[in-house]
Amino acid sequence: MPKIGDIQLPDFPLLLAPMEDVSDPPFRALCKEQGADVVYTEFISSEGLIRDAAKSVMKLDIYEKERPVGIQIFGANLDSMLRSVEIVEQSGPDIIDINFGCPVKKVVSKGAGAGILKDIDLMVSLTEAMVKHTKLPVTVKTRLGWDDDSIRIVEVAERLQDVGCKSIAIHGRTRAQMYKGEANWKPIAEVKNNQRMHIPVFGNGDVNSPEAAMKMRDEYGLDGAMIGRASIGYPWFFKEVKHFFETGSHATPPTMEERVSAARRHLQMAIAWKGETLGVFETRRHYTNYFKGIPDFKPYRMKMVTSDASVDVFAAFDEVLEKFSHHQFV
Repeated sequence: MPKIGDIQLPDFPLLLAPMEDVSDPPFRALCKEQGADVVYTEFISSEGLIRDAAKSVMKLDIYEKERPVGIQIFGANLDSMLRSVEIVEQSGPDIIDINFGCPVKKVVSKGAGAGILKDIDLMVSLTEAMVKHTKLPVTVKTRLGWDDDSIRIVEVAERLQDVGCKSIAIHGRTRAQMYKGEANWKPIAEVKNNQRMHIPVFGNGDVNSPEAAMKMRDEYGLDGAMIGRASIGYPWFFKEVKHFFETGSHATPPTMEERVSAARRHLQMAIAWKGETLGVFETRRHYTNYFKGIPDFKPYRMKMVTSDASVDVFAAFDEVLEKFSHHQFV
């Protein structure tokens, strides 16, 4: 069974991917309850941390019930990254993860995230310096390469391992692809099959069904799956994958009551953590998936995603529960 440093994980663990404005404490709590084995924070700017920027510092909040939990940081300046490690350590995470994969222009333009895939030597030296600067296990999340002509992920993964990286999660797309097309897991399997590799290799990208997770495990031989978009508004995904592994059959989908209850708790926790305005705003992206598959649902969804007051969103939940309580999900 895989280990990240001294952290023992179950066979083929399911990891909640770090997602901006998604992987916050309320959502991580829901995913943990539904079977996520490791959760990661939203990615945090090293520059924001050392400037004490409120939004960056807030993302450091972690809770005992989440463990094991990783805090993910990004940046391209060595001094800033090392100083941010010292700040992150004070929050007591189990893992420090480095984002070498974010394809967003505002991150890449600074040479951070996937931008560092243009400079593999810097990627390796940054990782090595951070490993030496902390006693916590340092892990990496990255992509296959900058574009199809620069995929060197087998070499990159080996070099990162050799400087002390404790696990690597690889998104099966290049930066040039962004989130388009299909994820290519073959190069990730090549990393895993490299006989010199001994750290866990986790796959990411298009793990959007229990069957896909099983394929990643059985056909590609990876050590675990990092789940991103499939979990947004659907924290039950982790539990359903594990049920499929154990039984070979699909779990019964959550009922309307369970969906409304989860959405309600999600919003309540979000408001408690980040206040009314942000709590209402940043939870909106989840509602489509919470209530996916309900006919004639658009008017209710519009209420949920356009209301600025939580009382109106909670009222919409009540309406949905009353009107669609007998809807059967498949």
